[in-house]
Amino acid sequence: MAAQTLLAITTRGPGLYEFTREAAAFVAGAGIATGLLTVFVRHTSCSLLIQENADPDVRVDLDAFFRRLVPSADDPAMDYLVHRAEGPDDMPAHLKAALTPVSLSIPVMGGRLALGTWQGIYLFEHRARPHRREVVLHLA
Repeated sequence: MAAQTLLAITTRGPGLYEFTREAAAFVAGAGIATGLLTVFVRHTSCSLLIQENADPDVRVDLDAFFRRLVPSADDPAMDYLVHRAEGPDDMPAHLKAALTPVSLSIPVMGGRLALGTWQGIYLFEHRARPHRREVVLHLA
């Protein structure tokens, strides 16, 4: 038995957007007690993370770290970039997505996600402008 759905996540710019509650509701409604939830984002300029969801400073620090690691294409350190078709955040967004996963696997036990106490599921938006992102949830 398997179940599948598509989530739409609207972003307002760079940052982490939690969707643990939506994923948990899908799993609870699927009627599958034991399995594996695959989470897959259908884009090349955002990614997925399992990260702490208790202290918002964790998300702030992650954003700051990735901005330092991969600055905007208009930063002099990024002069080597060729792909700039969609603005100075375009290629840096692809680089950040290459460094972080676009799919996650989460065990399901007793009809619930087997996440730890402080773990949440996030879409990690790397682009500056708002987007509508699609995330596929597949439970088998």
